[in-house]
Amino acid sequence: MKIESAKTAGFCPGVKRAVETVYEQIRLHQDQEIYTYGPIIHNEEVIKDLAGQGVKIIHNEEELRGIREGIVIIRSHGVARNIYEQMEEQGLDSVDATCPFVKKIHKIVDEESRKGSYIVIIGNGVHPEVEGIRGWAGDRVSVIRTEEDARAFELEDPGQKVCIVSQTTFNYKKFKDLVEIISEKRYDIIVLNTICNATKERQEEARRIAARVDAMVVVGDRRSSNTQKLFEICKEECLNTYYIQTLDDLDMNQLRSVETVGITAGASTPNNIIEEVQNNVRINF
Repeated sequence: MKIESAKTAGFCPGVKRAVETVYEQIRLHQDQEIYTYGPIIHNEEVIKDLAGQGVKIIHNEEELRGIREGIVIIRSHGVARNIYEQMEEQGLDSVDATCPFVKKIHKIVDEESRKGSYIVIIGNGVHPEVEGIRGWAGDRVSVIRTEEDARAFELEDPGQKVCIVSQTTFNYKKFKDLVEIISEKRYDIIVLNTICNATKERQEEARRIAARVDAMVVVGDRRSSNTQKLFEICKEECLNTYYIQTLDDLDMNQLRSVETVGITAGASTPNNIIEEVQNNVRINF
């Protein structure tokens, strides 16, 4: 069997930076409670390891209000403006591990909304990254995820300036399609493609590999948006595409009749998990 592994698989720079930030804080502050606002990344194995070292997760504002001391690390997906304000009000020490690409979007929507623009975020409205972006966009903001959402989007003022940004992990092709639908409405539109370069490169490589193999394995957490997008892209090119979190999820029998297998992984998948999958596929076949 021939195995082709994606070169872009595994931690992206933003995720790597966030995870390293938490481990650094553990090392520097062994005498203090350490929290992350939300899971630092979407990967159960990483979260389990951090929990084993005493890191606790704050799931919402109500839980945050109950914290009186300790260090709060802001997750890689970022948070809304009011979370920063709440931590400052409570006098909590905070460390910002927001991905720089996400931080850039916060700045864009903050500035554009202050100029009077209506903000459109293309992405998944319940994803923490998008929830955080919304928290910097003022009151005039919409989230668009599907073609139906885009076609239904209407504003009272036809001359309204509209600023369109994207969730960093959104499917690039879908982003262009949705922007085209919105552009037909003739608003004064500024489009800022804020999809992370690493995401775009990973998606393009995954598509190329999936198109030329008999089976494709996508490794990543079930909650990971960018891994879900990779799976969708690979499935379009290769019907035999399998989504797994760890090696335990992979049914080797599904690969026994194929000659070529591609392997890719989401941006929050640790290298040791990817290598374990690659090595076991090689050993078994």
